[in-house]
Amino acid sequence: MLMTRRKMSSKAAPAALMTLGEVAEYLRLSKDTVYRMANNGTLPASKVGSQWRFRREDVDECLDRNKNVRLRESQRAKQSRSGG
Repeated sequence: MLMTRRKMSSKAAPAALMTLGEVAEYLRLSKDTVYRMANNGTLPASKVGSQWRFRREDVDECLDRNKNVRLRESQRAKQSRSGG
């Protein structure tokens, strides 16, 4: 029995793999922002041909790593100003 290419690709694609558009929607960012983040290495991604693919767990880990970054930076700045 022959399967069409579309059916094969949907069965072969793991659910945890996301497209650039899906990541943009998931993070509520523009596609351009997600593209820049992937291109400069801020957001872990793989390029398959000419298209970016993201593992959901990598995106979630990236969010966790960058959680409260601004808060930590402002706390350091306060400490350095107060001499502590």
